[in-house]
Amino acid sequence: MGQQNAYVEALRWHIDHGYDDLLALEAVDASTLNPAIKKLQDMPEPAPATAQADARAPAMNATSGGATATPALSASLSNADLIAEATALAAKAETLDDLKTAIADFDGLSVKKTATQMVFADGNPDAKVMLVGEAPGADEDRMGKPFVGVSGQLLDHMLGFIGIDRASDNPENSIYISNILNWRPPGNRTPTPEEMSICLPFIEKHIQLVKPDILLLTGGVAAKTLLSSTDSISRLRGKWHDYTPQTHETQNDVKTDIKALATYHPSYLLRTPAQKKLVWNDLLRVKQALKSD
Repeated sequence: MGQQNAYVEALRWHIDHGYDDLLALEAVDASTLNPAIKKLQDMPEPAPATAQADARAPAMNATSGGATATPALSASLSNADLIAEATALAAKAETLDDLKTAIADFDGLSVKKTATQMVFADGNPDAKVMLVGEAPGADEDRMGKPFVGVSGQLLDHMLGFIGIDRASDNPENSIYISNILNWRPPGNRTPTPEEMSICLPFIEKHIQLVKPDILLLTGGVAAKTLLSSTDSISRLRGKWHDYTPQTHETQNDVKTDIKALATYHPSYLLRTPAQKKLVWNDLLRVKQALKSD
């Protein structure tokens, strides 16, 4: 009976470690092949993570100055608290550098921990057109600039057809580019509504500081968030909207005549090239609006 139990335990060990293919007709007691395995089997089960954390808590809180360690905001505050914290930080920013620092210091987003670096903005902050996407991708996360991957190259190519260049120093034909979420979500997943609501004060402050004449919103997430709409991107695109900030602290300070145009995201166009003609029509609207100013 004891030998049978040993075989069962050996088989269980193999399965737990991913060895689930039958290589021989007879089971082998792995502990007899490697003494280290036997040592591992005899070790006591580790304490639950919560118990380990509780055991470490006194040591973490005890410092020479009597101060306690500050927990991550995302673990200790509700979504409403995080929005309030983001709003307070954004309200204090008087320049783009101030805002960049505020976003970098804000710990209320879990995606900050998994991203390589913050992606703040690119282009000319004096431009008349500000483009806002949803979040950085892998290329943007690596290079620290928005829209620099394949979709960004397509965007630059399409903007070039209406005479806009992100590298231009001339506000008349340049563009300023950012995202609502400044940290790449793991696996390029779509940002959650909670993440968008937390970031909203930051991007609205960003718009307030740049003071563009035109907002170009790429993709459904960006369009629905900044236009406070539940309509699909196919319904929102193709027509002008009046941009109205939702964050109370920016409502009285932002330009009141900012026009917003929603369009498809370049990454969507890479998957569905037939929709490029619709985006081309949207860009022609931008070009016409710039001429009429």
